[in-house]
Amino acid sequence: MKTVVDASTGEVTIQPLTEEEIAELQARADALEAEEAEAYIEAAAILEAEETAKESARAKLAALGLTEAEVAALVK
Repeated sequence: MKTVVDASTGEVTIQPLTEEEIAELQARADALEAEEAEAYIEAAAILEAEETAKESARAKLAALGLTEAEVAALVK
């Protein structure tokens, strides 16, 4: 349903959506859902890359002779 307001008379009517309007709304909803899924995948990839970088940093610091406590203090 959609609300139509005649600005010249102030008359308000409620009308059913046309098949074209329904299809357009569904297409918009599908596009937003796809964008949300893509954003989620990108965020997950960023978090994974950050965790990989931290693990690499921990390994390199340990290789330099730092203790686990020292590494933990530097890499949070």
